[in-house]
Amino acid sequence: MNIYVETNFVLELALEQEQRENCEQILSLCEKGKAQLIIPAYSFAEPSETLTRHHGERERLKIALDRELQQLARTELYRSRLSDLQSLTTLLIDSADDEAKRFDATRSRLLKISEIIPLTAQILGEVARNQKVHDLSPQDALVYTSVLQHLKQGVSAQGCFLNKDRDFNDPDIVEELSTYNCKLFPRFDSGYQFILHAISQASPL
Repeated sequence: MNIYVETNFVLELALEQEQRENCEQILSLCEKGKAQLIIPAYSFAEPSETLTRHHGERERLKIALDRELQQLARTELYRSRLSDLQSLTTLLIDSADDEAKRFDATRSRLLKISEIIPLTAQILGEVARNQKVHDLSPQDALVYTSVLQHLKQGVSAQGCFLNKDRDFNDPDIVEELSTYNCKLFPRFDSGYQFILHAISQASPL
């Protein structure tokens, strides 16, 4: 079975978000060779951009908070109540650094076992069409076009496209993917259950 995932799968693992456990189980199945994980190349670049933006926002917030706390510290009435808030500003930067480290570790793990869909001229040429036809953002159109082009190569294995972006959960996209024997799941937990069932039907876990 081919499992197509996008940016949110990478972020779910790296940021340890609410569906991380299901993503971890899916990744574990692929590491055991029971399924093939397939990821558009762009879905490795986009999380890095997201984390860099978050880091910058937290740095700016820390600077602003530190400035306000310094001002409050000049008032004796508030001085004793500031210690917890000062540790919070440190947490803003520490959390961003921790996220960057987890992303690096997640990316290394994924690269070892995933098939990466390269960003080709053909894919770039089709992005504008899919963006318009399916009313997708440029980023989502790039991901969807990558998945679609891979499927059009004549992939015979059953496939599923797992994501966490409601924009992909469109009847026209669902129908288009189904013509290539690929099911769409807008949640990782429901996708994981489908994968487990499909694998168990093929051979016992």
